[in-house]
Amino acid sequence: MDIQRLVLFFIFSFSLLMLWDAWQKEQRPKPAPVAAAKVAPGKTGRVPDAIPTPSRVTQATPATAAVPAAAAAIAKGEAIRVRTDLLVVDIDTLGATVGRVELLKHKLTLGSEKNLVLLGPEHQYTAQSGLAGENGPNHRTQWAVQPGDTVLAEGKDTLTVRFSGRGLDGLEVDKIFTFKRNSYLAEVALEIRNRGNAPVAPFVYYQLTHDGKSDPTGTSVAQNFTAQSFTGFAQYTDARKFEKIDFSDLDKGKPDNLAQAEDGWLAFVQHYFVAGWLPVAKATRDYVMEKRPDGVYTARIVLPVPEIAPGASARTAAQLYVGPQEQRRLKAAAPGFDLVVDYGWLTIIAWPLFWLLDQFHALAGNWGVAIILLTVLIKLVFFPLSAASYKSMAKMKLITPRLTKIREMYGNDRAKMNQAMMEMYKTEKINPLGGCFPILVQIPVFISLYWVLLAAIELRHAPFILWIKDLSALDPYYVLPVLMAISMVLQTRMNPVPPDPVQAKVMKFMPYVFSVFFFFFPAGLVLYWLVNNVLSILQQWQIQRMFDRDKTAHARR
Repeated sequence: MDIQRLVLFFIFSFSLLMLWDAWQKEQRPKPAPVAAAKVAPGKTGRVPDAIPTPSRVTQATPATAAVPAAAAAIAKGEAIRVRTDLLVVDIDTLGATVGRVELLKHKLTLGSEKNLVLLGPEHQYTAQSGLAGENGPNHRTQWAVQPGDTVLAEGKDTLTVRFSGRGLDGLEVDKIFTFKRNSYLAEVALEIRNRGNAPVAPFVYYQLTHDGKSDPTGTSVAQNFTAQSFTGFAQYTDARKFEKIDFSDLDKGKPDNLAQAEDGWLAFVQHYFVAGWLPVAKATRDYVMEKRPDGVYTARIVLPVPEIAPGASARTAAQLYVGPQEQRRLKAAAPGFDLVVDYGWLTIIAWPLFWLLDQFHALAGNWGVAIILLTVLIKLVFFPLSAASYKSMAKMKLITPRLTKIREMYGNDRAKMNQAMMEMYKTEKINPLGGCFPILVQIPVFISLYWVLLAAIELRHAPFILWIKDLSALDPYYVLPVLMAISMVLQTRMNPVPPDPVQAKVMKFMPYVFSVFFFFFPAGLVLYWLVNNVLSILQQWQIQRMFDRDKTAHARR
């Protein structure tokens, strides 16, 4: 049987499994929303979201809102618009909450004039912060914006926007947003002053919220069809490393308190983009995730603040990253933050592959050309293994007529047929599985590159040549898939015909069946497979040619 086609069969069966799983996730019924708590007559039915009181301070359940439900329902703030060279950020005075983030360098869709909005009210996707407990100030407190610039001026590298809020126990807090040029990071600092008569030891929290519903605006149609990257919360600590938390776990009420650590960060991850809280100082912190009664998912980091004496003040800060999953930016933001780029279980292979791809892009200035160069390099690295595989195929091709004759002679006696075949393999010094192992060794690399091309935001809206304007989307005219189909048919005809008639028919139609998949793959992936197939055909042709020449020379002797 054609080993290479068999390997492709397993690869595409795996793709079918991923496709089925993705379809199941899309079609399965959504979990019923948690019923809202009953309220007294005359009050609104809105259930206020909770601000946690850390377990190491009290064993009571997380504290509820510091304001009555009715007041929370009618509370309304003003959106303060902040603009940098990369971001447009709306900060609501109600909570000094980051309620909307527009990415100026990333369009909603290819050719669209609208920029992509990552955080926003559509999915209740916000970044909140404040003091934990009932007294606040927190994300339900009205904050006052202080006079100052809200646009990053030409020639300046930083922009500072300050909000002031007051709690119920004499605490006054300034929340200071510091934005930088050419950066998706903003520092969010809390300056806390104790105006009371007793010392206080408050806790601060940094929180992300999301309704858990998928958002196709950040992904390509092709990616949605072929495989789905992880969407949900993730956390990183030095002890437990990178962990992803599914919404289904939060639906079941677990895990509600994931860890307590001295370091780490918290993020909401989706295809191509991420928002994350990255605390600056090392301090013991709680990671808490839950599904609120109103159905919104929340994840927060809670950190202690050293005791503040009356009349004294303290400062704590965290970095907020909202932007694309560009690895160079992620690596610079925090340890382990680049792990949000979802390469699956072959990350250790995918990282160097992306690094090579990035180097080739720096050399060529075109991601399509970079894919071609990387494919050629991989082919060269595996040339000895591929050569061994193709030599085995060439030998099998020479004895195919004799194998067919043996099958005809012993068609009703499989034991004798197999014995005759093994004797022929032994006489001709052929290992029937000789072409299998070299290809199996290459499969992890092929799958890793598959995930690299799917996860790389650098390919989103990246043009190649002529009609291909977006390597992360489908080929609009299906030129690459058609060429891929032709290459698969040609390669199949170069391989030995299996002596089994059933296998022969399967191998004959398999290229046409597999070709259907490529019509739904991103252009970048199809380009990789096409170049790989063309190189394989050339390599196989040359090895077959050399084998035939050597065989002829040996026969003349």
